[in-house]
Order: sequence, then structure tokens, then C-alpha cells
Amino acid sequence: MHFRQLEIYRATMISGSASRAAELLRITQPAVSRALVELEESLGFGLFDRIKGRLVPTPEGQMFFRDVNSSFIGLDRLRASAARIRDFGSGSLRIASMAAFGSTLVPKAVHTFRQKNPHIAITLQVLSSSSVRDLVANQQFDIGIAADEVDLSGVEHRIFSSFRAVLAIPPGHALATRSMVGPSDLDGQPFIALAPEDRARHRITEIMENAGARPEIIVETPSAGTICALALEGVGVGLVNPAAADGYADRGLVFRPFKPDVQFKSYLLFRPDTQKNRLVRSFVAELLHFRDRVTLPGTGRARPGETAPGSTSRQ
Repeated sequence: MHFRQLEIYRATMISGSASRAAELLRITQPAVSRALVELEESLGFGLFDRIKGRLVPTPEGQMFFRDVNSSFIGLDRLRASAARIRDFGSGSLRIASMAAFGSTLVPKAVHTFRQKNPHIAITLQVLSSSSVRDLVANQQFDIGIAADEVDLSGVEHRIFSSFRAVLAIPPGHALATRSMVGPSDLDGQPFIALAPEDRARHRITEIMENAGARPEIIVETPSAGTICALALEGVGVGLVNPAAADGYADRGLVFRPFKPDVQFKSYLLFRPDTQKNRLVRSFVAELLHFRDRVTLPGTGRARPGETAPGSTSRQ
């Protein structure tokens, strides 16, 4: 069984006759017939019944064709991948992001990146920070964005952002009249909290305990976007990363600065040496562009985390 025999067999099945297969492959009809006979001999079963000069696929031939066709589809994908790599250096880009950026900042970066690289296939997964780290560390994904509680061993990384938390407040809530909110204002308030493992949650808890404030935690969620959605429904108030709040102010959700500062910090994660990849560098540039345009709703421009030269490291 040779590749050329399988190619002729597939062409015959698709075209419906040996003569059309010969035209497709630009060979003679006797060459097609000979290749099919040789293939049947090597397989040990008939692929076609010869009925009045026509080739009619046998049940075995139809079953065999399904696997042959699947193999050729995979081969076509390999050819397309090779063409993309030849033309662009890499045919795909795989991105994993924490939720705070996965539905706001990252889609914007994907949009502008695709405008400049329309033939690049992109995979985007929005996952927990620990899952993002594992995918990058296992070399399954090229770029990761994860919160600062993530284990940085085994990945290259650089600081991506550090945004000051804002309080998400339901429309009409008493705290919406305040220009600034502190821990004492949250004492006894229905509070939507981040997941217990979130490092920002730990900082918030420490601030509340030091101030003697005890918000009433009614919901816990790992997603700042979910906190915004719940606050908009009037469930409670919650401290969020402003990068996850995009669009909620337009829907009526109120945001106020919180003192003392609580920083939401994040890292860019890379597989070893992938930062040298042109596509990775190009996508990171788009991420940084939109990072620098994240604003604290109603309070002006947020100050993103600085990425100093040489801050990339491997541990």
C-alpha cells in the first residue's frame, strides 16, 4: 500500500469514476485502474465491484474510504499549516487569559492583531490563573495572562499590569453619592467577594480587618466581571479590577475609588524563547496598547504596571 495508490483511490471515490480521477490527477485511465487493482491486492479485499464498466464501491471500500479521507484532510491541514509558517513564521497563536482580561482587553487586542495578520489562526482560552500557567508551562499555549498569585516557576514572565481597585456599586445605592469609599463604608454592606485563593482578596481582607470593618459576604466568585454583573443587578457591592469593568458604566453601574489602594497585579507568561517569535511580540504590543488605555470608570486614567527593560525572567 503506497501513498500514490491511496491518492488515486480517493480521487476515484470523490469523482465517481476512473476516467474523472485520471483527469484530476493528470494520468491515464489505465494507470488509475492498475493502481486500484494493486491497492486491492495489498489490502486483501475489494474496494469496487466492476459492474458494466462502472466502479461501484463495496461496503468494505466505503468503510475504508472514511479513514483514507480523514487522513487526507489531516494532510491538507498540515500543508496549510506549513504554508502559514513559511509565510508568517508561525501559523497559529495560542493565548490563555485570566477572566478579568479575557472578555475585555484581550478581545480588543485580538481584533487589531487579526487586522494586521489576517491569516493567523488564533486560539483563546479564558481560564483560572493556575490553569493559564499550566498550559504555558506545558508548552501548549504561547502566551498567558495570569494574576500575581500564580506560580511563576517553569515559565518566562514579565509584569503586565497593576490596576487600582474600584468599588462597583448598584445604581441608586447610598455609596454612589460618595466621591471616595473606604473600609468603614463597607462595614455591614452586602459584599460580593473574589475567590478565597485570589491574592487581591487577601489584601482586601487584611485591610478590612485592620480597619475593624466586616462586610457581609453574600457571594464569592473568581471573576471581576461577574462581580460587576451581580452589582448591576443590585446584589451587593464589590471591589474589582477596572480592566474587567469595561462597558458596565454605560449600563448604569457606578464606580468609586477605594482607599487605601488595593492593586490588581498580573503577569504575562511565555513558553521558553517564544518572546523571540514575531507573532508573539506583535500580539504583546497590542496587549500593551490596550492596557495603557484602561481607565478607572469615573476617575480618569489608571496607571498600569510598568514593564521595565530586562524585567523578563525565567525561574
